[in-house]
Amino acid sequence: MQGTGKRGNRSVIPTERIQSSIILLRGEKVLLDTDLAVLYGVETKVLLQAVRRNIDRFPDDFMFQLTPEEAEALRSQTVTTSSAHRCAPTPTPPPPVRRAAPHAGV
Repeated sequence: MQGTGKRGNRSVIPTERIQSSIILLRGEKVLLDTDLAVLYGVETKVLLQAVRRNIDRFPDDFMFQLTPEEAEALRSQTVTTSSAHRCAPTPTPPPPVRRAAPHAGV
């Protein structure tokens, strides 16, 4: 994972990269599991497995499941955004950030 600096053995993710992944959903600023996996340089499946294995380390409101309508709306926005040649939604201020899990499971 490429970052602007190092802290210990871990790369530091640039703030702009994180902010560009934050979206507004249900009135909350969230990171989708797919975006969070990209930031950490892992597959989404691996990220979700790690969360499931360590669920007791996360607050109860750490994540929520998207409704089918929300998932479809996000897919539609992604197609619109991609066709306009924009990489990400307009950045919004950081935290509090919750992760939304659009896939079954968690």
